[in-house]
Amino acid sequence: MLFLLITCFTFITFLCKSLSLKPLPLWSSSEVRLLSIWFWNDFLILNPFKEGFLESLMSSNVMTLRRKSFSCRVENVETNSEMSVLDLPELVLECILERLPPEGLYSMASVCSSLREKCTSKYLWEKHMKEKWGRVLGPAAHREWLWHISSRNDSSFFNQAKERGLMTYLSQFWPISLVRSNPSTSFKKKVPPAIDSIMSMYLALESGKFWFPAQVYNRENGHVGFMLSCYDAELSYSRRTDTFQARYPPHGRRAMAIETGVTLDRLRVPPLDTSPHDLYISDCLTELCPGDHIEIQWRRNKEFPYGWWYGVVGHLETCDGNEYYCRCHESDTVVLEFKQYTHGSRWRTTHIDRKDHREEGNEADGFYGGIRKLHSNEEISMWRRLWPSDVLE
Repeated sequence: MLFLLITCFTFITFLCKSLSLKPLPLWSSSEVRLLSIWFWNDFLILNPFKEGFLESLMSSNVMTLRRKSFSCRVENVETNSEMSVLDLPELVLECILERLPPEGLYSMASVCSSLREKCTSKYLWEKHMKEKWGRVLGPAAHREWLWHISSRNDSSFFNQAKERGLMTYLSQFWPISLVRSNPSTSFKKKVPPAIDSIMSMYLALESGKFWFPAQVYNRENGHVGFMLSCYDAELSYSRRTDTFQARYPPHGRRAMAIETGVTLDRLRVPPLDTSPHDLYISDCLTELCPGDHIEIQWRRNKEFPYGWWYGVVGHLETCDGNEYYCRCHESDTVVLEFKQYTHGSRWRTTHIDRKDHREEGNEADGFYGGIRKLHSNEEISMWRRLWPSDVLE
């Protein structure tokens, strides 16, 4: 009996010293406490000296360690199985980025430098530029943009973007939830896009900071004095109202006119790359026939810029309009009709010289300039949609 007590005391002392000298990791603390309870339960209640006790204790400990090792391996596999969007095939990633709206591309650009390079590519932004701005941006607008970016000192938009960061500045005109990035994934230093990039131009247009030249149908909210006309203006976009603000050049002593709430369907790219103050040299006079749709330059006096007015080629007074006997196309005089005006109105018709047409008119009736023939059904249908509900005097 004495031998057994001495052996048991020696074993307990050895076990305590082993645990105190070699602290176990945190993950095994619960298992050790559990093993301690099992050990004392067998020691005090069952029989610590029963046959096979130590073998069962060791096998239990080994099984616990095996389960822990297996769970660690599973966790490692799960951790390693996580993918980044950059791990996607290049073609798949490009397809995803192509389907993102502009605000989505901005958000993705703030994730990392690799995605920023992809999300600011010319290819992606040319698509968005064409879809939203293609119908109102012509050669004159692109020249204005080049001048705009060449004078950086006068561009408060880009100065603010550089000082405050791209995403902070975007929050002024896009919902903050769309442009706010996670601090843990955003750049330490946000850099605005290249000033001469397509993305920068799109951003400047959306913010309303860039005024671009275009033409406006029925200017000044469809004022009766401008019905069925199209005038040059500088325009700025308002994202809040999804409309434009137009600034018309001053007419003589008249100050610059400003119109708000101009909708996109009232805008067009100038069909001719000429100044509104220059006379357009017509190249279609010899082919004009009755029934042709035309636009003609007109201005109130020589201090005013030209506007383009819609009309049709009519018949001479000596012609009865019979297509089999009509010889109006052989005459040196061309009759132009503006059928939005009532019969007898001084604005109803005018005559021009087919062979030697220059600016014609007077201070009372205004001055008629160059003529362009309309060949596109889209242009003709646009004028018809703008036709006034009542005949003008």
